[in-house]
Amino acid sequence: MDYIIRPCEEKDLPELVNLCAAHAAYEKSEYSPEGKLAGLKEAIFGSPKRLNVWIVEVNGKAEGFTSFTFDFSTWDASPFLYMDCLYLNESVRSMGIGADIMERIRKVARENNCFNIQWQTPEFNARAIKFYVGLGSTGKQKMRFFLKP
Repeated sequence: MDYIIRPCEEKDLPELVNLCAAHAAYEKSEYSPEGKLAGLKEAIFGSPKRLNVWIVEVNGKAEGFTSFTFDFSTWDASPFLYMDCLYLNESVRSMGIGADIMERIRKVARENNCFNIQWQTPEFNARAIKFYVGLGSTGKQKMRFFLKP
């Protein structure tokens, strides 16, 4: 199977919103596409750039994406890369694309002197957990809280 992993372009935004909806459904979360196109456009292409997004294109069709930001750890007194999403449509999973993405993420983290890479996945996502552990990563149980401003 031929695939490319490339930076998101403005023309990809409608499909990115669809992929975000599919990702939310997979994680059993609610998702409304309302306002997402404009918000993603500003975050990815605005100044300052707030979000990095790569599109996974298979045979000319967007089949997945990953997104990441850079943050700073007080405890480590160092920058880290936070991978917010890694999603692949079911039809293209288990084909090595996720491992390729993670290797590219590691390269970007090294190039930006990041102390580590952080991400999360729901506890019920056994397939993703097995994949991430297989890469040599370790998990830490924490609760994530949400508060409206």
